[in-house]
Amino acid sequence: MPLTRRHWMLGAAGLGLARQAQAQTDWPSRPIRVVVPSPPGGPPDLILRAIAPRLTATLGQPVVTENRPGAGGVIGTAYVARQPADGYTWLFTTASHVNTPPFNPNVNFDPIGDFTHVTLAVQNFGQALVLHPSVQATNLAELIALAKREPGRLTYANAGNGTASHIPAELMKSMAGVDVLSIPYRGVAEAVADLLAGRVDMFFVGTNVALEHVRAGRLRAIALTGARRWKGMPEVPTMAESGLPGFAVVNWFGLWLPAGAPPPIVQRIHAAVAAAVADAEVRAQFDSQGLEGIAMPPAEFSAFVAAQARQAEEIGRRVNGAPAR
Repeated sequence: MPLTRRHWMLGAAGLGLARQAQAQTDWPSRPIRVVVPSPPGGPPDLILRAIAPRLTATLGQPVVTENRPGAGGVIGTAYVARQPADGYTWLFTTASHVNTPPFNPNVNFDPIGDFTHVTLAVQNFGQALVLHPSVQATNLAELIALAKREPGRLTYANAGNGTASHIPAELMKSMAGVDVLSIPYRGVAEAVADLLAGRVDMFFVGTNVALEHVRAGRLRAIALTGARRWKGMPEVPTMAESGLPGFAVVNWFGLWLPAGAPPPIVQRIHAAVAAAVADAEVRAQFDSQGLEGIAMPPAEFSAFVAAQARQAEEIGRRVNGAPAR
């Protein structure tokens, strides 16, 4: 029987499916890029570099960090959304993935629909509110009183709208009724450098970054944004304990692929991350920095991200001047 055009089309489709299945079976067959949409030296960069050697060992291919900073994470995140969904380009970033859009009308990606949700890898106990020693406040109540006496004089470092340095600061301003000026920075490392130099008064920063400077007396930690204290800074109260009841904001770090990534590859990546954050040496390193490994399964992470996006919209509406979309 002669072959028709339909036979050829069916054969080509079958060959394409076979090649796709083979590619998934052979994955990974080359190095993997993990895009961090913030500068080197920030919390997500440090966390990824801690687990990357374990991921490399598990997957059998180099897992390489690629920093693509800019616009509070928007540039690198949008870049990943446009890449092939073949498992060779990952996105590793913070809660700003869903927190940024309500504060930035120029975001050119959908944090839900443009990505495959792989895992919530790590979370912290909240950001540390740290002050330069020149600021005349030893606790949150004194800081709020100072800000009310001199509205608009105090400044806070903002590593990007929607980031973990911006959301708690604006929430504090809203809840306490104070005027503190936002000073924009391209990333955490740059903001910390200016805070240490006294060019900005305060910063909401991850405990893993703050701890060294606080212990050395270069910065003063007066509160944590999470719902509970952290054993690494047991003397530092929460924002809620310090006079802002209901204040609870933590930062988390997740892993995404472009939308449409094959489920078998997603499951393998999740398993590799779970093994990495369960490693005893990694756990000890995280514990010393106020971090905890989670490795949330993909389906659970997808629901978590959707819930966090709704919460971000609510915060955007609450914070004065933030356009909710």
